[in-house]
Amino acid sequence: MPIEHARSFGGGATASQISPIVLVALFFAVLLILFLPRRHAMIPLMFMLFLVPSGQQLVAAGFHFYVFRILLIAGLAKLVASKFTSQSDALVGGLNSIDQCFLWCTLCQVFAAIVLFSGSQVFFNQTAFLLDYLGGYFVLRFLIQNKEDIHRMIKCFAVIVFILGTGMAIEHFKEVNLFGLILGGVASVPDFRDGKVRAQGTFMHEILAGSFGATLVPLFIELWKNGKAKVLAAIGIMGASVVVWTSNSSTSLLAYVAGLLAIAFWPLRKNMRKFRWGLVFGLFALQIVMKAPVWFVIAHIDLTGSSSSYHRAEVVDQFLRHFSDWWLVGAKETGSWGWDMWDTQNQFAAVGIGGGLLALSLFIAMITYGFKKLGSARKVVEGRVEEEWFFWLLGSALFAHTVGFFGVNYFDQTRFAWFALLASITAAAAPVLQAVKAPESQPKAAVGNRRLAYPPLVPSRSMASGAHHKSPAHLRSRTS
Repeated sequence: MPIEHARSFGGGATASQISPIVLVALFFAVLLILFLPRRHAMIPLMFMLFLVPSGQQLVAAGFHFYVFRILLIAGLAKLVASKFTSQSDALVGGLNSIDQCFLWCTLCQVFAAIVLFSGSQVFFNQTAFLLDYLGGYFVLRFLIQNKEDIHRMIKCFAVIVFILGTGMAIEHFKEVNLFGLILGGVASVPDFRDGKVRAQGTFMHEILAGSFGATLVPLFIELWKNGKAKVLAAIGIMGASVVVWTSNSSTSLLAYVAGLLAIAFWPLRKNMRKFRWGLVFGLFALQIVMKAPVWFVIAHIDLTGSSSSYHRAEVVDQFLRHFSDWWLVGAKETGSWGWDMWDTQNQFAAVGIGGGLLALSLFIAMITYGFKKLGSARKVVEGRVEEEWFFWLLGSALFAHTVGFFGVNYFDQTRFAWFALLASITAAAAPVLQAVKAPESQPKAAVGNRRLAYPPLVPSRSMASGAHHKSPAHLRSRTS
């Protein structure tokens, strides 16, 4: 529901809940974000976003400031300051199609919440929602501007996920979450399903933890193929695999497999259009021969032996059946749709319920533009295998997220990993696609061959130096 997409500044616990360790780390992280050069400010931000439980907060005068929001405010301050101190653009490539889809999708959900709900809490809630989403997205767009920044981000993720993997392995075998025990903000005792431990680390739910790890694997493979940080890449792959395994979630396992499957399609990269059309016709064929709608294929996916995959299929089914309930400005509630339909763990359904058909269309367009930009950029650099792999692996990570969206919606710090990938896609593709758009004054002979018009894809030092949040309690009984 829209009103629950973000915790409001004025709701929740009445007292601060923050560890002294986190408080000290937060103080230094804010200073580093503000005063480090842009290319290095990402490091403290990333470590604090993903290693501090999102339940950590400061309460002042009735307003709730979660640690990640304080970090985002510092990042936004740096972004604004850069507009006055740097001659370069704050956002590489300007406001592009992905940015516009993201912006309008977010605003659609805010508008829907205002229309559907009344009271002063809506204003505070949606202010928090805007800070979390627009603030988080554009701060990462500002910090990730070139290939060098992307590799720095992946290196940060490698260390982060290794720490998470270590903690979640302990959680799995010792049945105690050290992050919750030492820092607070998450449960110190893991969840169980059918007698199996489901580790969650610093995340609000085990599915989110597993999805975070699963979608990073293609990025670590890119780091390995780059050849300059193979040790970190290996550490990242190992840590991400442990995170996925200990989360005991079919959704995260499916996203993990999807990323690897996308990588395996590398030999068919020049024939993907045929494959996509083949997939469409295959789904039509399944629709004809199946007794149930084709989306009930989801009900047959159980990679852990204890998944609620049928419920996932039922979410899609009821979402489509109740189209008239949500298409205009979303839906106020979904519990009346059927048994356990208050649990709509599907990112596509969550966006539609939160903002209506327009928001859902913009969300799908955002993903489509991501694949389109990466595909176009790969074709420009065709023949330069290392650079082709760079774009292909970013696309594999995007595909892993897209598959994971059918089993979960991102409502904790996992969303920032999604924002970071979108920012990386723009940072990677923008200079390549801009290079082939030669100015009119350039001689035609110089632009006749794209290879001549496009400079080598290396990080620019001048660019590098320039300038809803809901409780996981409702998920405990019905998630995969």
